[in-house]
Amino acid sequence: MDQKICTLLAENGICFRQQALMAEYTTFHTGGPADLIVFPKDEAQLAFCLGLFADQYIVLGNCSNILVSDRGIDGAVIFLGKNFSRISIQNYHVNVQAGAKLSTLCNTAIEAGLIGLEFASGIPGTVGGGIYMNAGAYGEELLDFVQSVQAMDSHGKIKTFYTSELKPGYRSSVFMKNGFIVLSAVFALKYGDRFLAKQRIRELASARRNKQPLEYPSAGSIFKRPVGNYAGTLIEQCGLKGFRIGGAEVSQKHAGFIVNIGGATTDDILELISYVQNCVQQKTGIFLEPEVRFVGRL
Repeated sequence: MDQKICTLLAENGICFRQQALMAEYTTFHTGGPADLIVFPKDEAQLAFCLGLFADQYIVLGNCSNILVSDRGIDGAVIFLGKNFSRISIQNYHVNVQAGAKLSTLCNTAIEAGLIGLEFASGIPGTVGGGIYMNAGAYGEELLDFVQSVQAMDSHGKIKTFYTSELKPGYRSSVFMKNGFIVLSAVFALKYGDRFLAKQRIRELASARRNKQPLEYPSAGSIFKRPVGNYAGTLIEQCGLKGFRIGGAEVSQKHAGFIVNIGGATTDDILELISYVQNCVQQKTGIFLEPEVRFVGRL
């Protein structure tokens, strides 16, 4: 990365790291070095960074649904994390910044007596990433509860997107196509029984511990749900539970997960994804589309 850029970042009080391994940040614990990792503290610093990096950047949150190349990432990685994690509540509206974790959003809402987001309590991502991909679980999706989203374009201009403009789909939203960066969102919830909501979260957490391989690094469900079926069921039917390539394994607990059992590389995981896709398609005729995003150098 151009040293002039680093000098400008320092002069403007923007924290950054050079050539840091993305494996330190991804939930898969894989990924090579990024040229530059930047941690803006507010919207003004974010806009400054966008102007500085032109198109050579990617914006990330909890890195829970991505695979970063072993060869790293060209350009800058902009993290919207703790600096963008404020949550405020007014009546039944919850205004939350993109860097807040979905679990924190859910728990904060419940403490205020607001329910509806219990399904999202175990999704290991941030609000920004969850809105970007319309994250969901147990038949419910995040954008069903969003009233508006504030987002920034590549020129640093901020626009408010309302419900009719969000274009929610299965694991998709308007932000996957328009290039805007999610800054914050307003969720419209409803008042309900706090005790029952907390009980629901405990039940979902127990079910996840029993069914999902939470003891290993992963990116959650690796494939999108095929129409009329389940990826994990198809993979298990093909006898692939426990199949390994390098340190990557089709989970023995839940075949819809690929886990890092130790020392896995992103290349191991990608090779295993491809192998599973080929096996399932050959035996069932169904192509499994990855839910996880690949970023970085090929």
